[in-house]
Amino acid sequence: MGLSLEKGQSLSLTKKNGGALTKIRLGLGWDSAAPVKRGLFGRAKPADEIDLDASAIFFDASGKVLDTVWFQQLASKDGSATHTGDNLTGAGDGDDETILVDLSKVSPAVSQIVFVISSYTQQSFDMVENAFSRVVDDSAPGAPEVARYQLTDSGTHTAMIMSKVSRDGAGWSFKAIGNRANGRSVMDLLTPAAQTL
Repeated sequence: MGLSLEKGQSLSLTKKNGGALTKIRLGLGWDSAAPVKRGLFGRAKPADEIDLDASAIFFDASGKVLDTVWFQQLASKDGSATHTGDNLTGAGDGDDETILVDLSKVSPAVSQIVFVISSYTQQSFDMVENAFSRVVDDSAPGAPEVARYQLTDSGTHTAMIMSKVSRDGAGWSFKAIGNRANGRSVMDLLTPAAQTL
């Protein structure tokens, strides 16, 4: 289990031996907060499905958007990041959507990568529970979790600016953000994400 971060906290992405992490996996997960429905004869039926979308926005040092990775563009232009695909329900344990990032391949023009989640179907976050953002060291045996940010903020918003990785000297750092926003896709969240830089 990685370090548990509170909103606004940061962590340097360095290995125990002092080297910088290079290959990370940003996992985002959530569950439906809707009560389990009862069908005929009291049998449990699945709770309402929640379709959230994980996305990454690449910014330069001046706050200009250079690239996005999301369900309609699964890879970054510089080849450093890959979205593993869209989860339409949030069902199951663990990460619901994952973005793989090779930090050593990120374009030198990129200073920060902001990770967001949005509800394409406009379901609000009062229908979501157990939302989290986590960083995993994909280059280490067993892919250990480095840091986790557990979201506790529910409400009528339809998106969240979850976290970001930023250049930090020769390496990178991870920061838990947890800002409310509204939007159906990453394209609606470019401005709110830029406000966290």
